[in-house]
Amino acid sequence: MPLPITDQISLQDWELTESFTRASGPGGQNVNKVATAVELRFEAARSPSLSEAVKRRLKRLAGRRWTKDGAVVLQVSEERSQARNREIARGRLAELVRRATVAPKRRRATAVSASQKRKRVEAKKGRGVVKALRGSVEPE
Repeated sequence: MPLPITDQISLQDWELTESFTRASGPGGQNVNKVATAVELRFEAARSPSLSEAVKRRLKRLAGRRWTKDGAVVLQVSEERSQARNREIARGRLAELVRRATVAPKRRRATAVSASQKRKRVEAKKGRGVVKALRGSVEPE
C-alpha cells in the first residue's frame, strides 16, 4: 500500500524495498530465530513522486543514509516485533520526506544600524576607562 507523506505526495510500493535481518541485542532465544530488524530502502532519485528541489533537500537531510545510487536506506532494530520495526522505519521515512518538502526561507541580508554601531563603540570606550582606572594608586 502507498505510503502517504502529504496530501499531494505519497510513495508507491515499487519505490520502497524492505529486507529483514536478525537483530542484535536482548530478546533471548527469539533473537536467534526471528528476523526482526528492518532495512527500508527508498529509491529517491528515481521517484516520480518528488520534485527535483525536494530530492536535493532530501539528499542533504539524509546525509550518510543517502547511497551513491540515489536511495535512502533506513535501518531499524529497536523493537522485538518485526511489524513494529517496520512501522517505525516507514514513519521515519515519511517524516524525513515531509521535512524535505518544506522550502527554507531565503535569508535577507541586513545592515547594522548607525545607533547600534555608536552604542557598541561607547560601550568599548566605557570598558577602556574602567580598565585604565585599575592601575596602581599613587600615594599623596
